[in-house]
Amino acid sequence: MSDPVEVNAQVIDVINQAQTATMSAQVVLTSGAGKAYQSVAQSSAIAVQDAAESLRNVATIASTAAGTAIAHFLATGDDRYLRAVHEARGMMTSATADYAAIGAAAVKVLQEFPPR
Repeated sequence: MSDPVEVNAQVIDVINQAQTATMSAQVVLTSGAGKAYQSVAQSSAIAVQDAAESLRNVATIASTAAGTAIAHFLATGDDRYLRAVHEARGMMTSATADYAAIGAAAVKVLQEFPPR
């Protein structure tokens, strides 16, 4: 009967090779860098999604305000309601610029992320 604590040399060799392949300094460094990049990419994507949601919300508010202002202008002929339409358009222009800036910043962060 063989000794129960004796381990086949091939098993030991397989374990050592697997450990070297998965735990070497270069593998750990590369794997960590990949995880860091994925985390930054995910955060950037969430920032762009949040900006898109904000743009949708501003669009809803601006279109509602503009529609209400136009209805009041048609009912009263008062020019101040036309200024409200202009302000609503400005809200959309500003929100669109914010969305573009956030998207561009997200791209820049990912492009400048260290390759390692």
